[in-house]
Amino acid sequence: MKKYDVVTAFDICVDFLMDLGITEPEFGQKEKLVDGYGLEMGGSACIFACQCAKLGLSTAGAGTVGTDSFGAFMLDYLTRDGVDTSHIRAKTDKTALTLCLNKTGGDRSILTYMGAMDTVQAAWLEALLPQTRHLHICSYFLLRNLQAEYPSLLQKAKALGVTVSLDTNWDPEEKWDSGVKNILQYIDVFLPNENELMLITGKDNVRDALLYVSDLVPVIAVKCGAEGAYAYKGGTVHKCGAMEIEVADTVGAGDSFNGGFVYGYLNGLSMDECLKAATTCGSLNAAKHGGTAGQPKLEDLKKYI
Repeated sequence: MKKYDVVTAFDICVDFLMDLGITEPEFGQKEKLVDGYGLEMGGSACIFACQCAKLGLSTAGAGTVGTDSFGAFMLDYLTRDGVDTSHIRAKTDKTALTLCLNKTGGDRSILTYMGAMDTVQAAWLEALLPQTRHLHICSYFLLRNLQAEYPSLLQKAKALGVTVSLDTNWDPEEKWDSGVKNILQYIDVFLPNENELMLITGKDNVRDALLYVSDLVPVIAVKCGAEGAYAYKGGTVHKCGAMEIEVADTVGAGDSFNGGFVYGYLNGLSMDECLKAATTCGSLNAAKHGGTAGQPKLEDLKKYI
């Protein structure tokens, strides 16, 4: 019996959310009014971990926070949502901060100060591998300190029977390389959106991108925003639409989707059920402001699947 169902490398970051409405920011010292703001837990891995914990998965991760009030805020937030924070270290650097400028309609601009985020060590994750069933990788292009270590780390994970999922998230440099293709052979579940799928594979259409990845990865679940999602496994495409909701913002919707899909995958659900769990988690997340407020607990999710 493993201690954890899921572990991850935490990209610990505070989200400062500003609701612009229809306001467009301008330089030149022009002051404009916005509709609201909020301070929330951020970081793709953190939001993912909270969704997993709410669905009853024993969840932990390795990461770093600053020795500041934002670091304490993040630790309190993760603990409150049921995530094991005992493997998080404190650094004298500032805790990472992301400014999300959310426009009416769901689009947003994201500005991130890295701070202590990219100081996670591969050895910290390696120490957790014997204790877990599953390893989730995200923020691949932000946690650059781990990129060169992933091939060795994932070989060890596979030797221990640990399954692995990957959502790279966006590449701020838009190079879409940094060794990510070299680790696809170790991935059991790939969780991109359609743009990321094409950019990572270098293909100019989704079909060719899927065929490329499917030679390496057994399960591919592709997020399509308001259109829902589809999964590709063994040559078969499974589709699921998103719920009809009024979108508050889309912060964390993809990460909550990942949590729902991994929940289904680890519990042996069918591809259709995995997609239903994932799209439900992503949709309910988007119905409320912030990355975790709308996340369903297991009893809520079961009402839909």
